Formats: sequence, structure tokens, C-alpha cells
Amino acid sequence: MRRKASLVLLALAVFFAALSPLIRWYAFPRLAKIPPSQYQDMVLEAKNATLLDYATMKSKKVDKVSIVQTLKGNVKEAEKVKDRTGRDVVVWDSLSYVADPKGKMVSQIPERYIFDAHSQEPVHASGEHVDGDRVRREGIEYKWPFLTEKRDYEYFDFQTRTSAPIHYKGTRTVRGLEVYYFEQDIPWTKVKVPKKLPMGATPEVVKQAGMERWYTTKRMFWVEPTTGAPVDGQEIHKEQMRWTGKPGKKPLTAFAGHVKLRPDYQDATVDLVSSQRRLVLAMTTYLPWGFLVLGGALLALSLTLEARGRGRAASGAAPGADGDDGDGGDGRPAGPPGRHRLQV
Repeated sequence: MRRKASLVLLALAVFFAALSPLIRWYAFPRLAKIPPSQYQDMVLEAKNATLLDYATMKSKKVDKVSIVQTLKGNVKEAEKVKDRTGRDVVVWDSLSYVADPKGKMVSQIPERYIFDAHSQEPVHASGEHVDGDRVRREGIEYKWPFLTEKRDYEYFDFQTRTSAPIHYKGTRTVRGLEVYYFEQDIPWTKVKVPKKLPMGATPEVVKQAGMERWYTTKRMFWVEPTTGAPVDGQEIHKEQMRWTGKPGKKPLTAFAGHVKLRPDYQDATVDLVSSQRRLVLAMTTYLPWGFLVLGGALLALSLTLEARGRGRAASGAAPGADGDDGDGGDGRPAGPPGRHRLQV
């Protein structure tokens, strides 16, 4: 029985030791994925901002500018892309909606972002666009990969339709979570005019007025590294309407402000990321290391039982060392000392 128990324990030790890397390197890439139907929204605000009044074509100070960002998973399009590429992808139809203090639209820019469900790498497929313009993204946007590293990444800027490095700047703490802090600086760049503006203005109207749009920003993200999800985001954002071919003429400030994630959305984001973080850690740390330790403990127990079984077998030898089996020489047991045995 002891030997059978040691063999069973040995088999279990091998099983759990083999299961440890399988969970980390096989199950994790296949199970840790962004769901294709995910929907999320967030509200950012720029208080005491500067905004262009298109009625008077003058810049003015306002109490607040709100930016509502929505990300909606397009399941049907994701299935079509998967049929063509063989990859599990997520298709996000997103919208950045800028509103003045009265809630009226200042601008809105739609996007379609297609990316790998696990790695967050962009997947180039038909339909990828920014404000109706076809683009070919390089790098990440909105979300970092699972198990984010302390290094720079390429980050896509939808205003310029180009990618640029976003730099790792160190480790911070946000509402009790350890996060990685990233910064990206976009210098003044001529960018396209949004197709939807107030007062019925269009890119053609702006061009006919002899103006063009320029933009710069300092982009900041605080990213929880296990999930790769930003728990806070800010921008020091500036837009100008410049006079085409007249560099000496003073430009109009279309928008300028320090954009920050609204506190209630930050709290909700931290709660969501904290719960998802535990699931990712279970597949990357808790279960792999736990099964490895369990396999080692079972192996040690198996070897201990085997060693004890061999020791008991060795101690069960006959008591006579020279073939003396303790009888009186005639095959019958010896009697008590000093007495004669009865002969039968």
C-alpha cells in the first residue's frame, strides 16, 4: 500500500508540474482577451478652458469643456475580420464628442479601431478609419498590452493619423494601485478639420475662409501593468485655426485646456481594473506558481514514503546473523536457560 501511495503521489507531482507552464504559456494567451462585445464610456473635462465661438469667430474663456469618449465593440465586424484573418480580433467603433458648457457639440470624431484581442496589436482590415479617412495604425491606442513592460511604446494619435513613441516615465500610485506612468508630446502639427463642427461648418467652409487647423498636446497615462488598462488619462491640449499662407497673422485659439478624467469615472475604472487584475494574476502568477509548489511538495512526499517503505523492508530481516535461527540445533525451539526440554 505504501508503494502504491508513493506512485500515485509521484504521478500527481508530474501532473501539477506540467500544468504550471501550460496555464502560463498556453491557457493565458487563449483566455485573457478583450471581449468583442465590450462597451465602455468615459467623460473627461477641461475646466477654465478657451474655446472658439464659431458665431463670432472669437476665442473666449469658458467654465468647462467636456469630452465624452465611447468605445463600442462591433461583434459582427469582428467575426468578419476573424473569418478573413483567422485571428481573434476586437473591432471598436469609438467616438470622441466635444461639448461646450451648455452641452452643445463643438466637434466629434468617429473611429474604427481593429486589434488583436490578446496582444492589442493592430490588425489591418477594411473599415479601419478616423473620421472617415482610411488609416493604417501602428502601435497601440486606448489600451496597453497585458503585462505592460517598463519601456516605451508606439502610440497612435488620431488627430495627426500617425504613431509616435509614448515614453515610460516611472512607477506611481493611483488610488492604492501601482501603475506605470507614460508621456507623449505631439509638437504643433497641421491636422485635418473635423467633418462635424458647430453652425454647420465643414472642412470646405474652413478652407474657403483661408484657415487651417493646427494641434499640439502633451498626453499622459497612468497604466495598471497587469491588465494594461489606463486608470487615469490627461492631456494638455491646444488647437489653433491659422491663416493659410499668413504666418504673421495672429491665429485663433480653437480649444485650449488641461483635460482630465472626471473623478467618478476614475473611481469606476479603478474598481473594474482591480477585479480584472486578480483574474490575470491567477493565470500568470497564482496558479502557475501554486501548481509548481504543489508538484514539488507531492514529489517530496512521494520520495519520503518510498524511502520509509524501503527502510521497513530492510529492518524485517531474520534475527540470526550466521544462519542461527535461534533453535537448539535440532530444529526445535530452545527451552528456558538452565532447564531440560521435554522429549516427545
